[in-house]
Order: sequence, then C-alpha cells, then structure tokens
Amino acid sequence: MKVLAVLAVIVTLGIFANLANESKMLSYLSDDPQACINCHPMAAAYATWQHSSHRNRATCVDCHLPHDSFMNKMLAKAKDGYKHSVAMTFKTYAPNLQISTDAAQWIQGNCIACHRELVSQIVDNSKLYDKAADSTVQTGRRCWECHREVPHGTMRNISATQNNFTAKVF
Repeated sequence: MKVLAVLAVIVTLGIFANLANESKMLSYLSDDPQACINCHPMAAAYATWQHSSHRNRATCVDCHLPHDSFMNKMLAKAKDGYKHSVAMTFKTYAPNLQISTDAAQWIQGNCIACHRELVSQIVDNSKLYDKAADSTVQTGRRCWECHREVPHGTMRNISATQNNFTAKVF
C-alpha cells in the first residue's frame, strides 16, 4: 500500500510538472510581454503593441496591472490569469475582447501616471470649457476616448488586426 501511495504521488507530481511546462506557467510570474502571447487570442494585441510607439516604453503589465503595491499586482495577475485560463479552456472569449472594469481603472491610472505632465495640462485646459465630464474619472474622460488606437491599433477583432502577420520575438 505504501508503494502505491508513493507511486500515486510521483505520478501526480509528474502530471503537474508536465502541465506547468506545457502551459508555460512560470512565465506568467514575469513582466515579459511574450508571456501574454502564450494564449492565441492575445497574439493580435501583442502584434499591434509591437508596432506601436509604446513598444520601447511600456510592456503589457505596465499598462494593464495596478502598480500601487506588489501584492495588488500579483493578486490582479492571479485573478486575470484565472479568468483567461477559463476563457481559453472553454473557448468563451469573443472575437472582440472586452476590457474588465478593474482593468479599465488600472489602465486609466497608469496612463495618467506615465503622462502626468501632459494630463495636468489637459485638466487645466478643460477647466476653461464647460464640457460634460464623467465625474468618476480624474480627467473627466477616459484616455482611450480620444486615443482609441494607442497602443493596439484601430481594429478590435482578434482575427482581423493590422500588423498581425506574425508575432516577432525581440
């Protein structure tokens, strides 16, 4: 019985090691953008990012995850990773990927953090005009309302994205 229990543990560890290797599990702990293209639907986002002005300045996690603490960043990665793995496993993602409410807040905050000087000028200028603003957003508008193409281009469908011929390894 002892031998059978040890054998079961060894088989279980072997299956887990194979799963970790095949899924490239450890790559998700890094900030490497190539980890994002382990999943086929993200290839379009990666390809368009590679052709953008942000390629040399910001990676996926720089925009798409919170930066207020290491713990929040890792919790967000785990939460999104779980959602992504379920969507990939059960093919529940749509051709037009939709951003979550949490991710929208992180992206907005990260845009403002990186472009702080420009945003402060925009906020100052917006006070000169009586425009209807979204009171839930610091600047009154979400950055992508005007900059929809940054950094992922104009097309939103994962099967029809410009510059999505192949993902370059850099």
